[in-house]
Amino acid sequence: MSASTFDPTRPSTCTPSRAARELGLKRVEFDLAVQLGRIRTVPDEGGGGGRRVERAEIERLRAQDGFPESLRERVRVVGTAEGAALMEIPAGRFTRLARLGLLVPVKFYLNRYRAVVWLYLAEELRRFTASPEHAHLLKGRTPETLRGQLAAGVDLRARNWRARRVGFLLRQAEDPWARAGAVAAYLAPIEIADVVKDPYERAHLTRFRPVSPGQGASGSPSAQLAERITTAQDADEVGWLRSELARSVEEARDSSPAPRPAAHRVPPAMRAVARPIPPMARTVTRPTEETTRPCEPATRSLESAAPPPKPAAQFPQSAHGTAPSRKPAAPLPEPVTRRPEPVGRPAELGPRVLHMRTRLPESAAAQLIKAATAPTDSAVRHPESRVRSRELYVVPRESAVRPTVPPVPRDHEPAQPAPPPSSRGLRTWLRRRSARPARPARV
Repeated sequence: MSASTFDPTRPSTCTPSRAARELGLKRVEFDLAVQLGRIRTVPDEGGGGGRRVERAEIERLRAQDGFPESLRERVRVVGTAEGAALMEIPAGRFTRLARLGLLVPVKFYLNRYRAVVWLYLAEELRRFTASPEHAHLLKGRTPETLRGQLAAGVDLRARNWRARRVGFLLRQAEDPWARAGAVAAYLAPIEIADVVKDPYERAHLTRFRPVSPGQGASGSPSAQLAERITTAQDADEVGWLRSELARSVEEARDSSPAPRPAAHRVPPAMRAVARPIPPMARTVTRPTEETTRPCEPATRSLESAAPPPKPAAQFPQSAHGTAPSRKPAAPLPEPVTRRPEPVGRPAELGPRVLHMRTRLPESAAAQLIKAATAPTDSAVRHPESRVRSRELYVVPRESAVRPTVPPVPRDHEPAQPAPPPSSRGLRTWLRRRSARPARPARV
């Protein structure tokens, strides 16, 4: 029968919630008992980072006389009014004693009016009342020195609570970095950065800083008030915490240095090698030279070389008294234009070639070529001419007066009066000025 019966062994430790239920305490009372050292805990071996309670510790507390009322009475806390009634003194005197640092609070919270409510251990208040050294403080007039401190605004309740809280955390710390984190928990971040210069050590220290008891949402007035309470304010207190932090960090650095990122070399990135540009094919370009442009004297020489215009022939009247028909006059010679030629190339344009490119007769073309190729000192270089080769441009001078054709008498028709001026504009005016061919004679 015993061989088939399974009897599981109970674990040697239990969680804080299970221990609080077995001891008959509320969770806040259990946490306070752990902080005060009434209940011993051990680190969690599972690696969770919390703490557990051994079965042997639970059995020890259960074996005490008056369990569980005796244990609950040892962790009982009271406020100002209840504490004053317990000590049989007025509430005002109780507050003055607490402000002077004679009564040390163990907890605090903010009520709905955001007023700080300090809580005290009832066991400590009874012990303070029973001490004969404090009898003159409970009755009679407060000493003059203490009244002067109260008039100056001394309030040591928050400072005494921080000192007590640091002691609780140092008792539970078992690692050098955890002890340094317990001291740094009540220093401002700027003070920590001033003491611990290494950023890797500060990051490692932050992992061991315990979370302060929060009050309200982050950034709310309640949270800001709680932050002022949990941060050291007095200069002597800040100096003491700074010195303790420096000593604790030095010990932690010697025992186990803060972890740092592994130094690994990053291979250099492969960069594309610049390749030389292949040589381009050589190109032959014609040398660029300035061009010459003859000035006005050269044009005048060309005009003098050109044959003068012949006047219109006078035809005799016919037997019938009418003038014979007049052939239209030859068109005026257009300005001579030559295509640019490179320097050093002989002039091979003859009269025939020039006649093919222009509408001049061969005799006039020959004279123009002769005049253009003749050396002259009046040719100058134009300052703004920028062409690719040296060229010679012949710019004929525009004649101010056109050759006029004498009017042909018309005896067969009566003289007509001058036509009235037309209002057709510039085009009509130009037509009247230009020479008109004669009308053919009527037969």
